[in-house]
Amino acid sequence: MDYEKFKESVKEDLGKMLKTRGLTVNIQEHHMEKLNSSYDALTITPEDSNIGVNANLSAMYSAVEDGQSYSKMLTSAVNKITEGLRNTPNVDIQDLTNYEVMKDKLSMDVVSAERNAEMLLNIPHERIEDMAVVYRLVLDKNDSGNGTVLVTNKLMEQFGVTKEQLHADAMLNAPEIRPSEIRGMSEVLSEIMGVEMPPGMDTQDEKMFVATVPDKIHGAGVIAYPNFFEEAAEKIGGDYYVLPSSIHEVLLVKDNGDMSVKDLEAMVRDVNETQVAPEEQLTDHVYHYDCKEHVFEMADKYEARLAEKEAEGRDSDKDSLLGNLKAKKEEVAKEVSDKTSKEVKNKSREGETL
Repeated sequence: MDYEKFKESVKEDLGKMLKTRGLTVNIQEHHMEKLNSSYDALTITPEDSNIGVNANLSAMYSAVEDGQSYSKMLTSAVNKITEGLRNTPNVDIQDLTNYEVMKDKLSMDVVSAERNAEMLLNIPHERIEDMAVVYRLVLDKNDSGNGTVLVTNKLMEQFGVTKEQLHADAMLNAPEIRPSEIRGMSEVLSEIMGVEMPPGMDTQDEKMFVATVPDKIHGAGVIAYPNFFEEAAEKIGGDYYVLPSSIHEVLLVKDNGDMSVKDLEAMVRDVNETQVAPEEQLTDHVYHYDCKEHVFEMADKYEARLAEKEAEGRDSDKDSLLGNLKAKKEEVAKEVSDKTSKEVKNKSREGETL
C-alpha cells in the first residue's frame, strides 16, 4: 500500500474504531523528533481534553510491510491508544510552565550524546563521558511513556530557571520519586522465570548486577544519581564495569579479572545489534568505576590510566634503584678516598721519622 494512502486510511479507520468504543477524538498527523529516534506520528486527543497520546505511524506501516495484516495492526493500535487515553495523567496545562509545581516531578535519563547531538542543542543536559543526562517531568506514577515531558531549552526558559538550578533540583528529586534498584542477576532471572532464588545464594556469589528504577523504564538514568557509584561499589564489593544494556537499565560486572574489556565491549555490541531496538540503545561502550579513586570513566581510559600508573611505578623503582646504586658508589668512593688519604699520611710520617 502506498504510504500516503496508508496514512489517510489509518486516520479514518482509527477514528471509526475508537468511536465504537465510546471515544470521540481529534487526530492530527505530525513528525516526532525524539531522543534516539524520529518518526511520523498520530496524536489522538479526546474532544473534551487537551491531553492526548501519540501513535507511531511509521511503526504501523512497517508492521504491515513486514507481513502483518492491516486489520490486526489496526486492532493492536486501537487497544494501545484506548489504554493510553484511559491512563492519561490528570494535569492542568497551566501547571506545565509553573516550576514550583513541576520541580517535584523532575527525573533524569541518560542517552548517547553522539546519536542525539543535534537534538541536544535544544535540550539542557550534562555530560557523563560520552553520554548526556537529560531531564524529564514524570506526570504519572506508571510512566507509560506518554506520562513524561522532556525538558527543552524553551520549557526551561518558561520555567525561568538556569540549567544549574534544573540539575540541582533533579539530583534531589529523581532518587526520591524513582529510586535506584541494584539487584543480582540471579534474583532478576528468578523473578522473570517465576522461580525461587537458589537456596544459599548470596550477594557475594553474584558477578553481575542490574541497576534500574522500580518501573524499569528509562532506568539507566540512575548512574547520574548522587552517590550511586559508591553505593553500587559497596554492594558489589569493589571495582566494577558498567555495561549500557539499554536506556532502561545498566549491568554492573565485578572487576575480578574474569573478563577483559574487549570481551565486554563485544558483548555490548552483540546485544545492541541483536536484542535492543535502535530507539532503546544507549551506547556501544563499556565503562569502569574505580572505588578507591572514586572515578567513573570509559573502560579504555581506565586501562590507559592503569598502564600509566604502572609505568610511573616502574620508573620510580628504577629511579630508586639507580639512586641506591649511586649512593653506594659514592660511599665506596669515599671509603677508597679515606683509605688513600690515610695511607698517604702514614707514608708521610714514616718519611719524617727517617
